Amino acid sequence: MARNRCLIQSSPAEVWDLLSSGRRYGEWVTGTQQVLAADPHWPAVGSQLKVRVGLGAATLDDTSTVRICVPQERLELEAKAGPFGAARIAMKLIPWGENTLFILDWHPIRGPGSRMHGLPVDYLVKVRNGMMLTKLARIAEREHQL
Repeated sequence: MARNRCLIQSSPAEVWDLLSSGRRYGEWVTGTQQVLAADPHWPAVGSQLKVRVGLGAATLDDTSTVRICVPQERLELEAKAGPFGAARIAMKLIPWGENTLFILDWHPIRGPGSRMHGLPVDYLVKVRNGMMLTKLARIAEREHQL
């Protein structure tokens, strides 16, 4: 499992506004080239987000399904990335004064990713997720100042 934490200088409600807009995932999720479709009920349990991820011409379409949703507190997704299998992505928002302590856990649950799970893969995912949380924090903090 790869775990990242970030203190975001915005309230949980403001951070949740970003998470609850499926169309905005491309702004902060590292590797997202395009949001292909966002369920109008996102982030209700069972709703889906379809994105194209990749680097340059090497792309893959990914579908994320909401498994748990507690507004302004917790969002858990199951992300399926074609032949690479699926991963659990758990996001937790903890009020920290007027700010948000954001915790992100990533864990492969099916497919080749679950068999390659370990230090090298977790390290790469942790680096990617760290970049992602930096982007999320910048957007939330910028919008908090408006």
